[in-house]
Amino acid sequence: MTQPKIDLLSVASFAHGQPHDQFRWLRANEPVYWHEEPNGLGFWVVTRYDDVCTVSRDPKTYSSYAGGIAIEDMNAEGLAASRNMMLFMDPPQHTRYRALVSQQFIPRSAKAMKPRIEELARQIIDRIIDRGECDLVSQIAGELPSYVIAHLMGIPLEDGRRLYEWTEKMHSSSEAVPELEKRAASMEMLNYALAVAEDKRRHPGDDLATRLLNSEIDGDRLTPAEYTFFFLLLINAGGDTTRNLLAGGMLALFENPDERRRLQSDLDRMLPSAVEEMLRYCSPVIYMRRTAVRDTELRGKKIRAGDKVVIYYGSANRDEAIFPDPDRFDVGRAPNDHIAFGGGGTHFCLGAHIARIEIQVMLHEILVRLPDIAPAGPAEWLPSNFISGPRRLPVRFAPGTAAHA
Repeated sequence: MTQPKIDLLSVASFAHGQPHDQFRWLRANEPVYWHEEPNGLGFWVVTRYDDVCTVSRDPKTYSSYAGGIAIEDMNAEGLAASRNMMLFMDPPQHTRYRALVSQQFIPRSAKAMKPRIEELARQIIDRIIDRGECDLVSQIAGELPSYVIAHLMGIPLEDGRRLYEWTEKMHSSSEAVPELEKRAASMEMLNYALAVAEDKRRHPGDDLATRLLNSEIDGDRLTPAEYTFFFLLLINAGGDTTRNLLAGGMLALFENPDERRRLQSDLDRMLPSAVEEMLRYCSPVIYMRRTAVRDTELRGKKIRAGDKVVIYYGSANRDEAIFPDPDRFDVGRAPNDHIAFGGGGTHFCLGAHIARIEIQVMLHEILVRLPDIAPAGPAEWLPSNFISGPRRLPVRFAPGTAAHA
């Protein structure tokens, strides 16, 4: 196998999706690889399934708190502020914070939301069905998760669209969106969260925002910083990844017409396995960083305390040792023990159950009501080495009638 240029920092490597040629070479030749960093100390790249799971499940060795979750090091002030967010915590602190909202995301709670999610999906298709064309990302895939998280947080549904725009900027690479613009989007989000907190104090409701305001950790209410970063996390995690999975999953169906016909010919039975395959095949979260807090060894490589260790889910989900014919998109793949929601352990995705319902519901609505949907132009990918998915995807379809006309 000829070695490709290994560059997992540049957005150019992710211009058409994830760089599977680089991942394939790394898994076969250097599954724990030292990657130079022009403006940093460098980092370890972990690409095999078993190793990603090992790092994910050992927070005593590989910490989220020590250095954060992004490859690029934050300044001390930014890191200290971000440690108010669960993604930046280790147990036992993470365990206590997760318990505040976990009841809202258990399977029973997620299932109870399904009728509301189905109604929102119908409304989204109703808006565009008579046009015969739209942008699948901004007008379909991006709408549902934005509305669902707005519903959960008890904020106006249309505000979900503004939050969607801010998260897209926040997750873009500095090559594509200037750092000042990314920080401005973060500040807009944090200021919005504070405004919601003020409103919920005056008008409490049966929603996550009110629950967070009234929550206590070790007898103390959340501080304003803890509350706003919790809010930011739920908006980011609840919207961005699901949007990218829906758009990326539809693109996979467009590019694999035989699998699309197979799915549409037996939609109700095959939809659950198709969604799991989309999660594996697309892996919308590209990586998470951990920081070694003690000397250790991984697949024969000496990792020193303080080293950055970056785990790549998109590579792990194409590991030949786990998935037969891993580059093939197979809507009936079984077994399918993908790790698109994380490699297990502390940071397994809190919203996995709701995300699965959202994706199934929206895909069902699209494939039943827009059965001939097809690309009307090339996909434009997110300029990010952290989140993967189409940013724009023009589509066309035979115009229809709104269900609630």
